[in-house]
Amino acid sequence: MVDLTTEMAQLWGSLGAPTPGRGRTVMFVAAHDGEGTSTVAREFARIAVGRAEKPVWLVDLNLDGAGQAEAIAEQAAQYGAIGRPAAATPDGSVFFTVQPTGRDRTGQPVADARYITAQPVGGRKLWVTRFRREALARTQRIHLLPKPDYWRALRRHADMVVIDAPAFSRSEACLTIAPFADVIILVVAAEGDDTAGPAELRDALNAVGGRTAGIVFNRARLGRLTPAY
Repeated sequence: MVDLTTEMAQLWGSLGAPTPGRGRTVMFVAAHDGEGTSTVAREFARIAVGRAEKPVWLVDLNLDGAGQAEAIAEQAAQYGAIGRPAAATPDGSVFFTVQPTGRDRTGQPVADARYITAQPVGGRKLWVTRFRREALARTQRIHLLPKPDYWRALRRHADMVVIDAPAFSRSEACLTIAPFADVIILVVAAEGDDTAGPAELRDALNAVGGRTAGIVFNRARLGRLTPAY
């Protein structure tokens, strides 16, 4: 079990508390798989719960499974018991569309919001999303939307929206969502020696309007936020 309490507390302090009345969106992403992005995002969300006044949302952009929800369920002692699924959107908006549109048993169109749920963790302060991959037909594909609607809606209901993005080496999801994140944190494994990958990712994010704030060296002895400029 990974515990990054000290590192994530330092990161929270570096970023500063959210502005009262307006939630903040923080996206975590790495250049390559295996850097520990999901762990860092999950731990940051856990720390945020103890410091935020309103709920904290952990949005899993890895839509090929239910990684974050499953990891939290397996670590209930650390995160709290995970509750029953509920709607993952406060107003019906979502950050993706499923094409072609599905049909229910009566032939009516299935709204995109039906493909994603959110589950409370340890009460109702932390929420984690889960994409219902099993509900997709073989012919259906997921497309991320370059629109701010969903993120604006969540900011009104949460103090912190933590986005766990898939690695840039296998998906450009981070580039689609980057313009709507208030802060982007790059994750690099502490024992790694790749400098070109993170730099390329930083430049790509900045080119689409992303705001990269720094780098978290995962599993470092002393957690630190290093400027990414």
